[in-house]
Amino acid sequence: MISGAHVILTSTDAEKDRAFLRSVLDLPWVDAGDGWLIFALPPAEVAVHPAESGGAAELYLLTTDLAAARARLKARKVPVSDPEERAWGRLVTITLPSGATLGLYEPRHPLAPHRAKSRAPTTGPARRSRPAP
Repeated sequence: MISGAHVILTSTDAEKDRAFLRSVLDLPWVDAGDGWLIFALPPAEVAVHPAESGGAAELYLLTTDLAAARARLKARKVPVSDPEERAWGRLVTITLPSGATLGLYEPRHPLAPHRAKSRAPTTGPARRSRPAP
């Protein structure tokens, strides 16, 4: 029934953020016409966290080696925060050219089945829920 997901980022400088996704994160892309670039993402997973009111969507990219990914981003002059240790993984924040931010983390939690097959077992206890990053 579901064949994929389409994520939309809004930006105050879409051209620069598209260039960042293309040139810095090296995401494969196609031009859907008139400069509208559509980027491929690696396999994804979705989690639903409780909220006291309303709802929101957030995008966090995953990596299997946060230290290496952070070093690569810093070498490309990308503003990236210091790592934060959480029960569910190590997290940094990447700042896009527009000033918007994305989370990047190395998970410790169990992964969705299609991702777990290509990665070493996770460490730490499995959790049924976790606070939002």
